Amino acid sequence: MSNNATVKHSSENPFESMMSRFDEAAKILGLDEGSYNVLKSPQKAVIVSIPVTMDDGKVKVFEGFRVVHNANLGPSKGGIRYSMDVHLDEVKALAAWMTWKCAVVGIPYGGAKGGIKCNPRELSKGELERLTRSYTDLMVNVFGPDKDIPAPDMGTGQQEMAWIMDEYSKLVGHSTPAVVTGKPLVLGGSLGRVEATGRGVMVSTRSALAKLGINPVGTTCAVQGFGNVGSISAKLLQMQGMKVLAISDVTGGYFNPEGLNVEEAIAYRDNNNGTLEGYKGGKKISNEELLELDVTVLVPAAMEDQINNENADKIKAKLIVEGANGPTSASADAILNKKGIMVVPDILANAGGVTVSYFEWVQNRLGYFWTEERVYRRADRVMKQAFEAVYQASQKHTISLRIAAYVVAIGKVAEVEKLRGKFGV
Repeated sequence: MSNNATVKHSSENPFESMMSRFDEAAKILGLDEGSYNVLKSPQKAVIVSIPVTMDDGKVKVFEGFRVVHNANLGPSKGGIRYSMDVHLDEVKALAAWMTWKCAVVGIPYGGAKGGIKCNPRELSKGELERLTRSYTDLMVNVFGPDKDIPAPDMGTGQQEMAWIMDEYSKLVGHSTPAVVTGKPLVLGGSLGRVEATGRGVMVSTRSALAKLGINPVGTTCAVQGFGNVGSISAKLLQMQGMKVLAISDVTGGYFNPEGLNVEEAIAYRDNNNGTLEGYKGGKKISNEELLELDVTVLVPAAMEDQINNENADKIKAKLIVEGANGPTSASADAILNKKGIMVVPDILANAGGVTVSYFEWVQNRLGYFWTEERVYRRADRVMKQAFEAVYQASQKHTISLRIAAYVVAIGKVAEVEKLRGKFGV
């Protein structure tokens, strides 16, 4: 990998990063010790060994996880990632993030996350299918349309969800499309799901710019990461009249002071094995340089911990809208706050995806499907209302939008916890 590749700063444990923000919000809320202890701990962590017969006839055993952080607002919800980096602390942190994400946008779900420690690129389609089905077999008592609803994440997509839905349906004896979201359209997926996270980033950006009194037309922007979230965010921001000066992926960044043609870049990526390698629409820069560009809006939509205590003081953007999960380390928060940079946090900014996942589940339960226009309209409304609630909380307590998002989310989950009265009585 070249030195222009995205560098993952993993000096901070993701669970500790999440907990430091949780602690800050808990203090503001005056959370009692009982609620604090209940909400910081996952309700369930399942670790499984998944034996898979490989194409060469040998049996290999993979490690799989599913963590249900909280299921008080409704069935737990969260993606499944296939990656060699998957470990229990990461899955626990991501499951907690899902609890707060669902609560902050007001959808009736708790939070969960799953993962299998594997490199999906090294597995054949048959091996991936056997792995996914075996994982589903071992999780049959965890998953369920009223219990725990997986979705795609890093290294997984529509095909894996189709296999999970099929395997689960076989095991329970009837077709159960609502057990997963992010399915292919023909199997009960929702229109608007592919664009949902990027669209939520765009709506959050517009809402934040309005609070800052900045007209989006002509406003400059840089987007780190050019996968589904980054590329769609960039495209939709450009459609709002913004000038996207830089984009990047693992091959590095591409900068054009006159503005890039995002549609053209997407087409180039799709015809170039999914990367921007060799893209001529802009001057080559590194991922690190992209973060430090003199732009109004910065959208980190790549990996965790990209903005950290080493580079936070070099950020020139007025607004950061987090497309990725955890792109800003906890140690960078204070530096960004001191600089007066507004940050729309991940649990709010990228919640468009889980919002439309919820709509997919609702449509599966109804057996009736909405138009794309209706999906967009309802998702935009949810995102705008969530932004407003978080903004009001930040004004009330004089805190950053990030801590305000945690205050809104934790306050909601703590209230439900109390009302349900489940402290082992």
